[in-house]
Amino acid sequence: MTTMKMRSLSEISIKSNAVLKHTAAKRARNIIGMAFYYFVLLSLSFVFVYPLLYIISKSLMRPEDVADATIRWIPKMFSLGNYKVAAEYLNYWPSLLNSVIISFGSAALQIISCSLIGYGFARYRFPGQTFWLAMVVFTFLVPPQTFVVPLFSFFLDLNWVNTHLPFVVPAVMGHGLKGALFVLIFIQFYRQLPNVLEEAARIDGAGAFRTYWGIMLPLAKPAMLVVFLFSVVWHWNDTFEPNLYLLVPEYFNLSQSMAFFNGIADVSSMQAASSTGASSAIGQAPTLQNQIMAGVMLTILPILLLYLFTQRYFVESVERTGIAGE
Repeated sequence: MTTMKMRSLSEISIKSNAVLKHTAAKRARNIIGMAFYYFVLLSLSFVFVYPLLYIISKSLMRPEDVADATIRWIPKMFSLGNYKVAAEYLNYWPSLLNSVIISFGSAALQIISCSLIGYGFARYRFPGQTFWLAMVVFTFLVPPQTFVVPLFSFFLDLNWVNTHLPFVVPAVMGHGLKGALFVLIFIQFYRQLPNVLEEAARIDGAGAFRTYWGIMLPLAKPAMLVVFLFSVVWHWNDTFEPNLYLLVPEYFNLSQSMAFFNGIADVSSMQAASSTGASSAIGQAPTLQNQIMAGVMLTILPILLLYLFTQRYFVESVERTGIAGE
């Protein structure tokens, strides 16, 4: 009897040791996995945050700090005067207003038009549907540079050059910058919604447009937010189409004004270097890099603030676009 008890205690002790070893090994693997996860996360974060930190650092430097090779990140004295100079060269407030009109106006109109088009493709069957859907994909794949000449001539005949109409009117029609992609996003979202919603609306006597406007569109808020943010950012950063249609400085958006300011700064630096003969002295050449970085910061600041206040909803919207339907 005593021998059996001792054998049972020995077996329990062996099992306990095995469980402890397994738990310790599992905990060690979890720690190593979490360490690797955070290492990769911090490494990727640094890649994206580094340019922003560089811009902020340079924008707060004086010219002598920029030219000083011993100063890398922290200047000897912080200066906010660069932002004042950059704002004057950028004609900041009028340029900001033009950017807001083009970006936010086009984004709002694209939400309405692209969602309606996407709903039609996703929930209805009509003759030539495959062909027209292929045309939508085709307009997304073809680069805009290939048909820019006839498009510019068309807008010129309509006297739309140097106005916001070349950006706003195509957005009303579901086109504009990346409009075809937004249509495809709405198509994919509406296809995942359950059919019983529309069946219940038909039983209640709702027509096609009422069903779309009263039931389906409110459910598409996740897709609407994704499209809105993408459209705003792409319009905000775009310089190709604005350089075609906005030829007068009073209609420039921030991206155009920033490019114009960068050109002025390069010319001014070369003229100052040639007049002072300082270009041959290493680390002493005149530079306006601090003012350029201040202009870049002023240009991207509205988008950074927009993302700061909407990033949580944006992530939730991306997750909710995977709703399973019937």
